[in-house]
Order: sequence, then C-alpha cells, then structure tokens
Amino acid sequence: MPAAPRERRAARHASAGAEGAPKPRKEPITVDRITDAALQVVATEGYDALTVRRVTAVLGTGPSSLYAHIVNKEDLDDLLVGRLCAQIDLPEPDPATWRQQVLDVYGQIRDLYLKYPGVSRAALAMVPTHLETLRVSEGIFAILLAGGIEPQTAAWALDSLTLYVTAYAWERSLVQQRQQHGGEWVLSQEELMERFSGLPEEKFPHTRRYAAELTSGAGHDRFAFMVNLITQNLAGGTPG
Repeated sequence: MPAAPRERRAARHASAGAEGAPKPRKEPITVDRITDAALQVVATEGYDALTVRRVTAVLGTGPSSLYAHIVNKEDLDDLLVGRLCAQIDLPEPDPATWRQQVLDVYGQIRDLYLKYPGVSRAALAMVPTHLETLRVSEGIFAILLAGGIEPQTAAWALDSLTLYVTAYAWERSLVQQRQQHGGEWVLSQEELMERFSGLPEEKFPHTRRYAAELTSGAGHDRFAFMVNLITQNLAGGTPG
C-alpha cells in the first residue's frame, strides 16, 4: 500500500535534511545577473556604494567570478548605462515635431537616472560601447537630422544635450542625498527668497529685485527650458 500523506511528508522532510542530500546548484554568474546586482546596489545604497566587491557580495560569489565577464569598474558603468538605455522608447523621427521628440527622449533618460541615485555619474566622460547606449544616441541624432540640422551641428548638439541631462540628473541626485542626511544645506524657494531679499541692496540690486525670478521653477521646468533653449537655437548652421 502507498504510504499515507503524513508519512510521505515526514519522509520528504527527513530526506531534505539528510547528510549527503544533493545541494541545489548555484545559478551561474552572467552579465545580466551582474548588471541586476549593480542596479540593486545603486537603487538601495546609491552610486557611491557601487564597487566590484559590493556586487560580488550581492551575488554571493568572489571577484574572480565577475572578472570572467567584466574588465573593471568602468566596464560595469557601461553595463549600467546600457541597461537603462534599453528602456528608452525612441520615436520615428518627425520633422514637424522633432524638438518635442528630443525633449521627450531626454526626459526618459532623466527619469531613469533619477530612479537610481547618482548613476548618471557613470555616463560622464564615458565612451559608449554598449549597443543600447549607441542605439539611443543614434535615435536622437536621427531626430536632429530630421529637423533639418546640419550633421556637424547635430553631432555637437547631441553631445551638449547629453552632457546637460547627465549633469542635471547628477545635481538632483546630490540634492536628494543631502535631504536624506538632514537637509541643512538644501533650502526651499521661500528660504532662498528670504535670503536674496535680505542682501545689501547697494551690492546686490538685481538679485534683490528679481529674487522671485531667480528662484522660480517647479518640478522639471528648468530642465525643459534648457533643452528647448538649445534646440530652438539650432538654426542648421555649423558650429564656429
């Protein structure tokens, strides 16, 4: 007769704890798992905490396992930015709406950078080699060209816009960090207004008078202003 359910359960528990029972195989280390672990570190601890050793701790392995797949920390940065770029939706370039398309794409990049505090630093001074990063650059370049921008101007505009968005996200991440650590160096608009208005008028007449304008802007208003300012001044000529 087959064993009763209670007996089968007892036998299963006994075999699970018995000596010599086969141990579950570890999941192999892959580039995707390394990237997942790196993003986990950045999301929970910030980009400053990201090291090869920290990633190995998350994966429960040793550095040699990672170095079988990556070259160094800079290579890890390339993987991070590439993973984020894979989430960017690129529109079909439209000559009628190309400026809005540029703003929308860079808005996506901004939001992804802000989701992972400080990760935009990984994109600074980095020569992109990841195919997803190059896909996004190609897509933005195509939008600029569809807008009638000369290739050389479009190339430099692509570089300038990308640098601005990266720096913008980094600054916002720094503010976020300071707020989390007490926030004594982060002032509200009202506090800035009060400080500017209290400056000596003979030395700071314009700062006092236009304190509201200098401190204005909600959300990403200034971000949109700058991206639009750059694209609106691309007249199709070459930089000189």
